[in-house]
Amino acid sequence: MSDLIALHSIGHVVGGRVAAADDDWDAVQARIVLASEFTAEALAGLEDFSHVEIVFQFHRQDVAGIVADARHPRGRSDWPRVGIFAQRGKARPNRIGVSVCRLIAVEGTTLTVAGLDAIDGTPVVDIKPVMTGFLPRGAIREPDWARAIMTRYWEVP
Repeated sequence: MSDLIALHSIGHVVGGRVAAADDDWDAVQARIVLASEFTAEALAGLEDFSHVEIVFQFHRQDVAGIVADARHPRGRSDWPRVGIFAQRGKARPNRIGVSVCRLIAVEGTTLTVAGLDAIDGTPVVDIKPVMTGFLPRGAIREPDWARAIMTRYWEVP
């Protein structure tokens, strides 16, 4: 890899799931607790937003399992082989995940969120409010397999 970039976690996921699973994330509530160097001031005004975008690291993904080429998403041979950058799997070169979730509460240095597809103990790299001005402009195009893979992802069991 080329340039080394050092990131420090700004907090951790507490609660929610303890093991990763492919589907049914929308019913999962978890907390994000900021690291001790942050005060509640870091979250001031965030409670006015309905959703937040959480950037995190797939910390349990073994580096030896990193994928840099094409594969079938979820190992399903009925779906096309696509490159790692054409999918959102955890075996990515930098093990970075991004999730948009509902903001339930802000209390001190803790956020409560729903639909965060990260597990207990996950290091959080950044928190951003979801603003309509940053949402995609125009129609979104995606292949059929990508729509199919998400059928149960956010489903509530």
